[in-house]
Amino acid sequence: MQLLNTLYVNTPDSYLRLDNDTLRVQLEDETRLRVPLHHLQAVVCFGRVGVSIPLMHRLADEAIALVLLDENGRFKARLEGAVQGNVLLRRAQHTQSMTPAFCLNLARACVAGKVKNSRQVLQRGARDAKSEADGAALTRGAQDLAATLRALPRAAEMDILRGLEGEAARQYFACLPLLVRADLRQHFSMDGRSRRPPRDRFNALLSFLYSMWMNDCRSALEAAGLDPQVGFLHVLRPGRAALALDMMEEFRPLADRLALTLVNRGQLTPEDFDLREGGAVSLKPEARKAVVVAFQERKKEEIAHPLLAQAVPLGLVPLVQARLMARAIRGEQDADGGVGSYLPFIVR
Repeated sequence: MQLLNTLYVNTPDSYLRLDNDTLRVQLEDETRLRVPLHHLQAVVCFGRVGVSIPLMHRLADEAIALVLLDENGRFKARLEGAVQGNVLLRRAQHTQSMTPAFCLNLARACVAGKVKNSRQVLQRGARDAKSEADGAALTRGAQDLAATLRALPRAAEMDILRGLEGEAARQYFACLPLLVRADLRQHFSMDGRSRRPPRDRFNALLSFLYSMWMNDCRSALEAAGLDPQVGFLHVLRPGRAALALDMMEEFRPLADRLALTLVNRGQLTPEDFDLREGGAVSLKPEARKAVVVAFQERKKEEIAHPLLAQAVPLGLVPLVQARLMARAIRGEQDADGGVGSYLPFIVR
């Protein structure tokens, strides 16, 4: 199993060309980077980045995904070659997506993973809080999420489950600003989650990190032979990678932790964001580079997985989870003897 090798290109007006068996990044007639194609599994372009037609064809031939995002990390398009993977697995996935009991069980696992990881973020913040008031508020938030976890097994309908997830997200985001350093809160405050467009600096940073996790989850699902469009928790909709969104839920708190690290350590400052007319906020190009570098470095960190005997790089975890999801869809027996159950990734 290899770490997904993804090239992120976020310098405005860059141009990507094919140079024999190498991808060449060019800016104003100057070559900035060369990457052998066999090192890549995905190329992600932010904003105004050009791509030559010969390179597009070669990427499709080599099964290297080309993903186009806007400057804020919002998905625009994806170029892929011929569909690969196990057609029997995809047929089973489509069948299971129309089985209410299976959908509810898998969706419940995804929500449980998200809530457990979110609760750990708040618990860790409560332990490290500088003020007694902040610590008490974060502890109450963690207790609210624990109540959601106790309620999940009793959710007998998908709408009830989605309601629990939505309320847990509201409670969590209400507490998240307390994890920002007190002297920075005036610049990185947030009034809940806002997107399309983000309305404050912290939401802009979260949206950017979520878009990168989303791409990694989608790539991992495709590598496992699954259809990223056919999910179980998120409603199916044309153009929406519902299964990637399902699996990504458990990774959102990891993006939140990285965002907090970047802000609290001063690696991002208020000046790294553009405040536009109408209230939209976005990262500046140089800040996007810093976030991408930090994201790639974080993915190299080794982390314990509950099903593996040894630590693995965080960047491999989406691949592991995609294979666990495939096993659940096929109805294979898990380590605890359960059939067709999905084990989300829980941060220890």
